[in-house]
Amino acid sequence: MIETSARLLKLLSLLQQPKEWSGTALAGELGVGVRTVRRDVDKLRNLGYPVDAIPGVAGYRLGAGAALPPLLLDDEEAIAVAIGLRAAASGTVAGTEESSVRALTKLEQVLPSRLRHRIELLQQIAVTPSGGPSVQPDVLLAVAAACRDHQRLRFDYRNHDGTATTRTTEPHRLVHTGRRWYLVAWDLDRDDWRTFRVDRVEPRIPTGPRFTPRDVPDLATTNRGVAYGGYRYQSRLLVQAPVEQVADKFAPSVATVTPVDATTTLVETGANSLDELALHLGLLGYPLEIQSPPELIDHIRELTTRLAAAIPAS
Repeated sequence: MIETSARLLKLLSLLQQPKEWSGTALAGELGVGVRTVRRDVDKLRNLGYPVDAIPGVAGYRLGAGAALPPLLLDDEEAIAVAIGLRAAASGTVAGTEESSVRALTKLEQVLPSRLRHRIELLQQIAVTPSGGPSVQPDVLLAVAAACRDHQRLRFDYRNHDGTATTRTTEPHRLVHTGRRWYLVAWDLDRDDWRTFRVDRVEPRIPTGPRFTPRDVPDLATTNRGVAYGGYRYQSRLLVQAPVEQVADKFAPSVATVTPVDATTTLVETGANSLDELALHLGLLGYPLEIQSPPELIDHIRELTTRLAAAIPAS
């Protein structure tokens, strides 16, 4: 009986992989005959697991049921889930904080001792609120589904100045920077790749027709849109320092850095506040030239005059 129960658990674990199994392949994995596999599949069905038969190939796959069945995770999968739940508690997706904590508690209760101490190390990592705007789960799921199914997505988009536009896109992928969610998509009206903040997106359902995915933009293109294009003010700076030194000052989600020559680096970054941009530049610690925007140049002139006037005369 113990041997049969262990085999059923292993069979369930195999079926939870995202693939279709032939009866012969399952028999080879379990070390039994095909008839035994059929009997074990019937036992899983009697326990409520939706094991679907694949016509034509004498195979099986685990289907969707009315309730979530127990998941069998290997060591690395369990740790990855724990890390994800811990991060979800930071509140980047609205309404998931409490449920993430509950799920993490349940997971820790059933972890084997060899993993529990590794998960406990996560408790030493202070997870603070991200400070960025949260995204409604139904919006995130709708966008993710459109990306997965390669379906056109129309949505109302709120720009940084509060104006609204309607965009028609071919959604490619979601990007999470730790503070915000972004959608990388081909904008059909502008005939170019664009990056959209998901907290400003209101999808129009149903989605549009399916499309053939275009060539994927490289990581540098995606990062440029995230770091540069989603803010009220976009800034270009020439920094008098090698690119290796400048790159240490900026995370990829905050700015893109491009070498101009051995001692000069182009930095493209953005912010919703001129004060925030000025603060970053003041803390950079390298000589620089502001190329844009003009508002930032005027703002720093005014700020410099105000700070200089605050210094007592000697």
